[in-house]
Amino acid sequence: MDSKGNGLYKITTSQQVISSCCGSVITSLLVTPLDVVKVRLQVQSNPSLKGKSFLESDGLTDHVCVYENGSSGTYHKASGRFNGMRDAFVKIVQREGVKTLWSGLPTSLAVSVPTTVIYFTCYDQLRDAFISTLGEDNDYIPLIAGGIARLVSATVISPVELIRTRLQSRRLTYKQLHSCISNKVTKDGWLSLWKGWGPTVLRDVPFSAFYWYNYEYFKKTLCKKLGKHEATFLITFSSGAAAGSIAALLTLPFDVVKTHKQTEIWASETTPTSQQRHASVWEIMKRIVAEHGFTGLYAGIGPRLTKVAPACAIMISSYEYGKSFFHRLNKEKDMNH
Repeated sequence: MDSKGNGLYKITTSQQVISSCCGSVITSLLVTPLDVVKVRLQVQSNPSLKGKSFLESDGLTDHVCVYENGSSGTYHKASGRFNGMRDAFVKIVQREGVKTLWSGLPTSLAVSVPTTVIYFTCYDQLRDAFISTLGEDNDYIPLIAGGIARLVSATVISPVELIRTRLQSRRLTYKQLHSCISNKVTKDGWLSLWKGWGPTVLRDVPFSAFYWYNYEYFKKTLCKKLGKHEATFLITFSSGAAAGSIAALLTLPFDVVKTHKQTEIWASETTPTSQQRHASVWEIMKRIVAEHGFTGLYAGIGPRLTKVAPACAIMISSYEYGKSFFHRLNKEKDMNH
């Protein structure tokens, strides 16, 4: 019996949902301060981002960050220049209070919780289905299941992300938002609600595939090395951090391209339709390399790894702990009957 509950006391789908939901909430609570600091540093280095709202993601949880002047008032106060992450933490707490480190948390939870529930539940269901068909010894099952699960969750949540981004970036009332969406659908069709889906999938699907492949590999290796039949909290935490870091490093160029595509989409909203032309992913990559060299494709690697490693570690260890809890609960209930 492994920690995922495969076997006699297998956990139910609803228990998987509860575990992923709790994991998402815990991750958002602990990682949001890192996001706030990261965003402030990004705004400081690129003033043109002010007033924009971006969808941040580590491949496991997605959430919108409003940089400044958003409807939720996120990141609206000034704390002067920051000299690195530690300095930003200190100055924000001193000048704006500790609560500011959790700015935008409701928005983060509103997007990350449903996304994570769909994603993790879908991964476990797919993984179990592939194992029953192909056997447990197939090392590529996590790679395939992870990629498909991310594709499904990104597709389902994409319209929600688009609606939330518009709501935050333009200070629209719900009535205005409904009118805006109706006009958009009437003009461009229902597929317009999935605008930005391509760059998101281009980054998140490879991230997810790499993440789960490496996570399962590290977990299995550590269990064997330490002589454990089931993964402990420390094993899942370490495996999640390592797998998240590797996936972030391998997919960062796609993340940079996604940011450029988002900026392009916002710029097009003030440009006449006849003059709009969206560059392809390949064109954006060539432009970045021409202007900044190959290192330009890895811009922001420090802040991304600083956030991704702990986020992945906290999320997966919380999720696995939740499943282990329900596994033990199911076992006790069965024994009592």
